[in-house]
Amino acid sequence: MRFTDTLPTPSAEALAHSAQLAERIRIAIIANGGSIPFREFMRMALYEPGLGYYVAGSRKIGKDGDFITAPEISPLFSQCLANQCAQVLTELGGGDVLELGAGSGIMAADMLARLEALHCLPERYLILDLSPELRDRQRQTLQRHVPHLLARVEWLERLPETPLRGVIVGNEVLDAMPVELFTLVDGDRVIRQVEIQGDGFDLVPVEGHYTSEFNPNLPGWMRSMADSLAAGVLLLIDYGYEQADYYRPDRTQGTLICHYQHRVHDNPLIYPGLQDITASVDFTAVAHAGLDVGFTLGGYTTQAAFLASNALETLFIDALQTNPADQYKLAQQIRTLSLPAEMGERFKVIAFSKSVAAELQGFRFASQQQHL
Repeated sequence: MRFTDTLPTPSAEALAHSAQLAERIRIAIIANGGSIPFREFMRMALYEPGLGYYVAGSRKIGKDGDFITAPEISPLFSQCLANQCAQVLTELGGGDVLELGAGSGIMAADMLARLEALHCLPERYLILDLSPELRDRQRQTLQRHVPHLLARVEWLERLPETPLRGVIVGNEVLDAMPVELFTLVDGDRVIRQVEIQGDGFDLVPVEGHYTSEFNPNLPGWMRSMADSLAAGVLLLIDYGYEQADYYRPDRTQGTLICHYQHRVHDNPLIYPGLQDITASVDFTAVAHAGLDVGFTLGGYTTQAAFLASNALETLFIDALQTNPADQYKLAQQIRTLSLPAEMGERFKVIAFSKSVAAELQGFRFASQQQHL
């Protein structure tokens, strides 16, 4: 892994926070005989209670954080998702929406506002988020944008014990799951280990020329989704590839990337707890995991095609009629969400259904299930 010397230097407070987590990781490495799998390092860096990147109290999303997600770019994104949710809720005769990892809360606010406009509000809008800081931000965002709908929102610390009827939505959830890092050595996969190196960490060296990742938690996670949904749709949006492209021979260094204060780099072993670590999603593996637990594959396509199928153009025109001065800003937002060179093709949308007979409208223009 390369150290990127162009990254901003963390504050003294941030470095002290990272040092606490680094010490906890060192203790785990020593207790495990001198190394731990990269997957365990990634889990601790992101989710270690009180210290991990996603559960500690730092601002991660938006211009003051480390990255910006589609709901932060434009409300049109969330409105298109709401259109898809409305179709499912209508098909079911009502139900709930469960958002996994709701970020700043702006997607929840924009989806609720759109569902209200469609006269298709869910009975409950559930949010599952592990971060106390983000839960507070979400509540503030909802209070600011849709205060009259706040009573419909419930925060969860775990998946609901009683399976719900409705839609489970996960935007950029899969890419944040800890992955196993491997290197091919004489045709065999060698799982990479992290060891202590001076004051920091490094990968235990192996002789190989092709490194990549896989998500060993995916089957169990998909089982938990199936167990949580009595009837409805699981809708996942993320960046990634089909399996043949994911493990392309020339993709020799895998897909792991890190985000720190809007800088992208490739060293996940520095600043534990201060930076985001993600891997692209293998959508073929996701599809197989869903089918294996009894889901029906409801659709798979690019983000651009999904948004277009859910009335992006109509929403754009409606927004212009309300605020004509926003034409340039809205056009730029659509470019970012839809153009192939931006998010339009790099991000994919995959849906799984249970006891929903209707063809999902978000996949009517350009289904790509044949590529999985």
